[in-house]
Amino acid sequence: MFAEVLIALAAVALVQAFLVKPFGVPSQSMEQTLHIGDRMLVNRLDSDISRGDVVVFGHGNTWQEKQLPPADNAVVRAVRALGEVTGIGPSNTAYTVKRVIGLGGQRVACCTAEGAVTVDGRPLVEPYVYQDLPFTPGSLDCSSSARSLRCFPEITVPADNYLVMGDHRSQSADSVIGCRGATAGPECARFVPADRVVGPVVLRFWPLNAFGGITH
Repeated sequence: MFAEVLIALAAVALVQAFLVKPFGVPSQSMEQTLHIGDRMLVNRLDSDISRGDVVVFGHGNTWQEKQLPPADNAVVRAVRALGEVTGIGPSNTAYTVKRVIGLGGQRVACCTAEGAVTVDGRPLVEPYVYQDLPFTPGSLDCSSSARSLRCFPEITVPADNYLVMGDHRSQSADSVIGCRGATAGPECARFVPADRVVGPVVLRFWPLNAFGGITH
């Protein structure tokens, strides 16, 4: 029986390390595409990330850190070690899910006169955006005295990095959270290194009534 459990754990670990890995959604930042408590599968084999992909990436307490600091409690350390192997429960890495808006070398800014995000000067069509920050052309925009918080200056994404944003724009601590309302950049932005990306989300498998792919 013990050997069977070890074999099962090994099989789960191999699948999650090299093929697909399940994740839960911890916040409302990706509504209405993903909701708190949703469970999704990430394709670890796909490293060809495109703009519009919804991706999961790992980090520590901040996006700049690779892993969480070591736990003081021995039980927590043991639980995290098990999570690292099996992908079940907490691990030494925190994970966040966001949508890729800018690739390395691209210039991202907001907003056009109509309030759209631009990439290399071209406005994006983003049907997935939910409850964006207020923007009213002529009275609350990027040139008004009271500047819309939807606005942020042009940011060039570093090579081998991604600029990511949440679909629930008014509730997302994303790449441009420190740039909103600013007039200069890009030091206000934070980026996701390509090697921190686990992969794109390919499927939501829970709840069962929402089973299926993700809006791009």
